[in-house]
Amino acid sequence: MVQRRSPTWSDLKAKLVDLDRTSFLGLVKDLYSASKDNQAFLHARFDLGADALKPYKIRIDRWVAPDFMKNQNVSVSKAKNAIREYQNAIGRPEGLAELMVFYCEHASDFSSACAFEDEAYFKALLNMFHQALKISITLENDLRDALLDRLDEVRRISQSIGYGVADEMNILLAEYKDDICIFPGHLAAP
Repeated sequence: MVQRRSPTWSDLKAKLVDLDRTSFLGLVKDLYSASKDNQAFLHARFDLGADALKPYKIRIDRWVAPDFMKNQNVSVSKAKNAIREYQNAIGRPEGLAELMVFYCEHASDFSSACAFEDEAYFKALLNMFHQALKISITLENDLRDALLDRLDEVRRISQSIGYGVADEMNILLAEYKDDICIFPGHLAAP
């Protein structure tokens, strides 16, 4: 029996070239109708709707702060996948920073409120905190300052988590302190 290789982008692209405009629009319509994720991707890509980040935030919140009463589970990879999908759709730095900070806020709030303890979850939170910090400092002053204030609040909330999470956040903030023109009160000591 001959094994067939998996199709690649090149294979699909060769088929797409043969489509006329009507067939191509029909294909996009079918993809749009197939899933909410496809809709969110297309809305973000074409900057449609009032809040292109909302569907991504809903997914992030669902996976980093699940409702245990509904037997929902945590999935860091699915939450991070929502951010990755936004990045693939449009990837504006301010949108990425917002989603990353949102992730950190909801993960730290969830951990603190539910006394949730999971080392891999905390490592992912610290990684996202670091990524959010790196991208936030590249943004315009007012937006940067607002995001940094929110990250500082995440650091403050994370003191109740334990596992050295807040300490690591203090270290990360200190590393970037020289790169940030800070006003009084920014990145205050714990």
